[in-house]
Amino acid sequence: MTASDQRPGRLAVGVVGTGRVGSALGLALNQAGHSVVAASAVSDASRERARDRLPGVPILPVHEVVAAADLVLLTVPDDALPSLISGLVTTDVDVRGKLLAHTSGRYGVGILDPATQAGALPLALHPVMTFTGRPDDVERLVGISFGVTAPEPLRPVAEALVVEMGGEPVWVPEDRRTLYHAALASGANHLVTLVVESMDLLGRAGVDNPGRMLGPLLGAALDNGLRLGVKGLTGPVARGDVGTVAGHIAELTRVSPEARDAYVALARLTADRALAAGLLKPDAAERLLDVLAERPEPGHGREGNPQ
Repeated sequence: MTASDQRPGRLAVGVVGTGRVGSALGLALNQAGHSVVAASAVSDASRERARDRLPGVPILPVHEVVAAADLVLLTVPDDALPSLISGLVTTDVDVRGKLLAHTSGRYGVGILDPATQAGALPLALHPVMTFTGRPDDVERLVGISFGVTAPEPLRPVAEALVVEMGGEPVWVPEDRRTLYHAALASGANHLVTLVVESMDLLGRAGVDNPGRMLGPLLGAALDNGLRLGVKGLTGPVARGDVGTVAGHIAELTRVSPEARDAYVALARLTADRALAAGLLKPDAAERLLDVLAERPEPGHGREGNPQ
């Protein structure tokens, strides 16, 4: 390796894909004493982000970034990762002994097999955080979890890198990566969708500042869920208020069939969870599930407009 000589064990880092994630992790590694020596950037936004967060770092073609580095961060979209790896090994760049770390939640280290067979050292380091491109992205790394997958001999290296970036390494087996990522996407992405939909419906109900109304309620609900699990459930489904649930469904059918379908699907899951936890009595659950199984009459759209 050609490790940076700032301190023993310091690495020369290359960033392939200087987007929101790559630039944040590159800066975090710089702050930990490693040295980002090269980066690749395709879009104008990525180039500007590289200039802001990694000043003085040359923007080079991918194969030159890899050649210059001991540790290569592959911070490209999930769908671009397979072709990036296959394209990389067809070049004449020597990957032997280089740490190749991708940040995809979906993949483990298997996706890096072509490079691993050529002598690279594979790591999967997925930061469990959303990145907006704002200056506070790096601060958000402090204390977050990273989903880590690596060959057992490289596990200490992977975990050390995560700790140096301010995170907490959490081991995820190779064959569980897809489930792990689906769980995170369901929680984070769908949460945003639910919040936006709730704000939209409150606006239709005449509330001037839906976000202000929802903030304390959703903050308490999230805290209850994280601390108490299913025991933190409240609301008409958990109470078995069949009439209230039926009224919700009828009104949502009139106003927004899409919201109605989401409400019904989540209410069924909520009822199942509440029943299994002993929060909902079997007879109440049966009545609820009967209401949730009913199909709305066709021809209703948003605000009652025909479809």
